[in-house]
Amino acid sequence: MRRTLVLAAVIALLAPIVPTAQGPDAEVAEWFKVGTFDIHGVPHVGLVLRDSLVIDIEQANASLEADPAYPTVPMPEDMIELIGRWDYGLKYRLYEIVNHVVGNDMLMGADRADYVHDVSDLRTRPPIMYPGKILNAAVNFYSHVSEGATPEERAAEQRRRREERGVPYLFLKPSRGAVVGNGDSIVIPHGRDRTDWEVELGAVIGRTAKYVSANDAQDYVFGYTVSIDVSDRGGRPPGGNATRSDWFVGKGHDSFAPQGPWIAPKEFYGDPMANLRQTLSVGGQTLQDARAGDMIHSLWEIIEYASSIITLYPGDVINNGTSGGTAAGAAETRGQEDRYLRPGEVVEASIDGIGTLRMPVVAGEEPTGLTGAELPPVSSYRD
Repeated sequence: MRRTLVLAAVIALLAPIVPTAQGPDAEVAEWFKVGTFDIHGVPHVGLVLRDSLVIDIEQANASLEADPAYPTVPMPEDMIELIGRWDYGLKYRLYEIVNHVVGNDMLMGADRADYVHDVSDLRTRPPIMYPGKILNAAVNFYSHVSEGATPEERAAEQRRRREERGVPYLFLKPSRGAVVGNGDSIVIPHGRDRTDWEVELGAVIGRTAKYVSANDAQDYVFGYTVSIDVSDRGGRPPGGNATRSDWFVGKGHDSFAPQGPWIAPKEFYGDPMANLRQTLSVGGQTLQDARAGDMIHSLWEIIEYASSIITLYPGDVINNGTSGGTAAGAAETRGQEDRYLRPGEVVEASIDGIGTLRMPVVAGEEPTGLTGAELPPVSSYRD
């Protein structure tokens, strides 16, 4: 009897922190995505409905809690906190916010709430400012294998990869500085004239993961975003500690990791290995169009491999690799050296069910006052 009374008392103490109108079986009136937006000049986490409307969750929650039926639930200060708290009750409060706004017709018209904004009126930031780490899978689509080789050589190498899959090849991409949001510029570094594009699915980690099996990997994902792995194909100059490739030069410049425009929680996206379609266009011309069936290693295998090397934390991003259709492939197979990105072009990268990144391309400023230890222009050692 005493144990029963103690248990009842514990439940009573915990009750105020559990959303009363929701629970593990709760449903939401509309699917939504989550992003980061400048509202009144300050980055705010928002819920995205219909890919066109943003609910400021801080103000919306304050309005909801004016009703004493709703217990107090602090809102996250940033996206990483939202991701970390998602499975610990926060998503049910966000469901309540959406149900309240949609159920009371507060999205549009005369009754629109003052915390509902048009996406077009706000600056869209990278959804995560900024990921702890970004891991990219290199050459993980069969159509990207030996893209610049002859058809016969490509076919032979693709057969070899099918027979000898091995483990994924991952590389680290810088975060702050490289990560930019929808509508920000991709900056071509001064003197670097071989800037390439690669559209990729970004899986956002939702739970701390170490030695996670591919069979369980989906449980550790929070949601999905669109990534562009912008690449400098100019290489490094000869001499010094020269190696075959330099991944920092190739992947590490400012603006070379666009992400967004927001994140689709996995509950609202489904299985990417079943429904993924990722496309990229430059100047309106579609250059990449791929589905998950072209992948060499599944996203779940990539997560297993990554987590066997380093612990993954909420807010880390794992990119699944890109397909054929890159600028480097066009240059090697068709001699189109000038097909690399040029200032004034616009890159659009889309993933069905998530959204589209639209990125203008600009030229970087010419540096002054350097000593010669900087990365030189490609023309100084290629022409």
